[in-house]
Amino acid sequence: MPMSLKRYSIEELIKASTIASFAVSKDSSKLMYSSDDRGHYDVYQVDLVNGEKSRLTEYDENALVKHVFDDGSFLFMMDRGGNELHHLYLNRGGEVVDLTPVEGTKSGFHQFSGGHVYYFSNRLDKTRFDLYRLDRTSLESELIFENKEAMDLGPVSDDGRYVGLSRQNTANDSEMFIYDRSTGDTRCVSLHTGDVKFLPVFFSKDSTELYYLTDEIGEFMALRAMKLDSLHSREVLTLDWDIFDVERSQDGRYAALVVNRDSFFELQILDLASDEVTNVRFSPGGMIYQQVFDRNSKRVFALADSAVTPTDIHVLSIGDGEVKTLTNSANAEVESDDLVTPTILRFSSYDGTIVPGVFYMPADASPEKKVPALIWVHGGPGGQSYPRYNPELQFLVNHGYAVYAVNNRGSSGYGKSFFKAADHKHGEADLDDCVAAARHLATMEEIDGDRIGIIGGSYGGYMVLAALAFRPKVFKVGVDIFGVSNWVRTLKEIPPWWRAIRDLLYRKIGDPFSEEEYLRSISPLFHASKIERPLLVLQGVNDPRVLKVESDEIVQKARENGVPTGYIVFDDEGHGFTRKVNRITAAKAMLEFLDRYLV
Repeated sequence: MPMSLKRYSIEELIKASTIASFAVSKDSSKLMYSSDDRGHYDVYQVDLVNGEKSRLTEYDENALVKHVFDDGSFLFMMDRGGNELHHLYLNRGGEVVDLTPVEGTKSGFHQFSGGHVYYFSNRLDKTRFDLYRLDRTSLESELIFENKEAMDLGPVSDDGRYVGLSRQNTANDSEMFIYDRSTGDTRCVSLHTGDVKFLPVFFSKDSTELYYLTDEIGEFMALRAMKLDSLHSREVLTLDWDIFDVERSQDGRYAALVVNRDSFFELQILDLASDEVTNVRFSPGGMIYQQVFDRNSKRVFALADSAVTPTDIHVLSIGDGEVKTLTNSANAEVESDDLVTPTILRFSSYDGTIVPGVFYMPADASPEKKVPALIWVHGGPGGQSYPRYNPELQFLVNHGYAVYAVNNRGSSGYGKSFFKAADHKHGEADLDDCVAAARHLATMEEIDGDRIGIIGGSYGGYMVLAALAFRPKVFKVGVDIFGVSNWVRTLKEIPPWWRAIRDLLYRKIGDPFSEEEYLRSISPLFHASKIERPLLVLQGVNDPRVLKVESDEIVQKARENGVPTGYIVFDDEGHGFTRKVNRITAAKAMLEFLDRYLV
C-alpha cells in the first residue's frame, strides 16, 4: 500500500455522521436535520446566520425531521426499534405531541402544500394509507382522501382541490389518477397499451397542470405535463437516463430534478416557464437524497454524498451557481484520498447481456499482490447499487478486498427492458449474472480468482443464499444480511401496509398461493442440503419485511450440513441496521469471517 494511505478501523470510518433528512425554515435562517452523531438519529438545528448548533431531541430511537414551521416548531417521524410503525410528532419548544397516537398503525409526513401539512396514516385500515390535512392551530386532522383502492399517494395541488395518485399493476406497468375533492371523482388519466409506468410528481402553481414521470416514450423516465381540463400532455424533458426525483419550488418558478446517470446522480434546475435546464454538481459524484427550495426560489438546498465523502447538506445560489456546504459530517481522522473512488465496470454476461456495476479496487492490489473479491448484491428486487458513502464497504476495501457492486438484470436505472429482464426468473437469470460477474473478476490480473465471495442485504441476502444453494461451487463464502430464505412464507407474511407492494411482488416473483411449488424451487431453505461453503448471517429481531425466522432456519440447516456458519442477531434493529454500535459489530464480524474463510 502506498505510504500515504493507511488502514482504518470501522470505528474511524463509521464515526462520520449520516444525515437522513432535513428541513429549512421559511426565512432560510435555520436548518434542521437528523444526524446519527450519537449513534442513532437525533434532530439538530443550525443557525445559518451565526453558525450555532444545538440538539433538539433526546430519544433512544431514530427521530427524522420532516418540516419546520415559522415559529420554530417542527414535525418529525419516529418508530420503535426499527419496526417501521412510524408515528408523526410535533415538537413545540420541547413539548412533544404524538399527532398519530393509535398503536399498531403507521403514519408519516406527506407534503407541505398551499400552506397546509398533509400526512398519511393507516389508522382506518391497516392495508392502506389515507391522506389527512393537519390543522396547525387545533392539531385536529381532516380526512382528505379515503384511499379505498390502496393507491400510491402523490402530490396535492396548492389550492387543495386535486390529489395525484398512481397504482402499480406490475413492477413495469402503472396507472395514474387524479382525485378531485370538489366533485369526489377519481379519474384515470393514463390510458395506454403495454407496460408503461406513470408517476405524478407535482402540480403547477396555479393548479391547472399535473407534472409526471413516465417511460411511455422510451426506455427511461421522462418529465411530461398534463392540462387538467383537456388532459392534453406535452413533453417537458427527455434524457438518455432516468429522471429519478423532482421537487417544485414554492412559487412554482423552478423544479429541481435528480437524474440517475449510470448510477451517479446529477442535479438539474428546470425553469418551468422556459423549460431550460441548468446542471449542478453538489458533490464529486455520488447520490442526491433530497432537494428543497427556499421561499423566494433564490437558493436550493440538497443532501448529497459520494463514495468517499459522507452525507452533507449543500446550498446552491441559482443566480450565480455558487455552492456552499452547510454541514460537516466527515471524520477529520479519515483522509478521503485514502478511500477508494469506484469506477463503473461492465461485462458481458452468460447470454451476451451487458451488465454494469460499481467497482472498488483496493489501492494496494497488483498483479504481484492479487486480492480476494466480493460480489455485492443490492436489495430489491429492482434496486440499484450507487457510489454512495458506505463505511462497511470501504472498510472491507481498505482491508484488502475488491468489491463489485453488481447491477444485475432486474436492477433499476438502466431502462425498462433491463429492469423487467429478471421477472419471474429471480434466483435464476439474476443469479447467473452474479456468477458471470465473479468469472469476469477472475480474469483481472489483480484479482485472485480462487478467492471470490458474495455478500448482500435483503434481496441481496437472498441472492447470497441462492448462490450457495444453487451454485454451490462458484463462491467460496457468503455473507447474508437479513436475506429471504423461504419465498413462500415471506410473500404470505408481507406487512398489511404493503398491500399494494404485495400484489406487485406476487406478479414479479411469484404468487405464494397459486405458485407455491415454483417458489419452493427458488427458495434456498428447501435446497439447503447443497450448501457447503462458509456462511455468515446477520439479522434484526424487529424486521417486519424479512422475519427473523428466515435467518433462524437457514442457519440451522447450514449447521446441520457441518458448514461453518456464523449468526449475529440484533435485538434493537429492523430491516437495515441504523445504530452505529450494531453496525460496528456487524462490520467487524464480516471482516473476521472473510479473513478466516476467504483464504
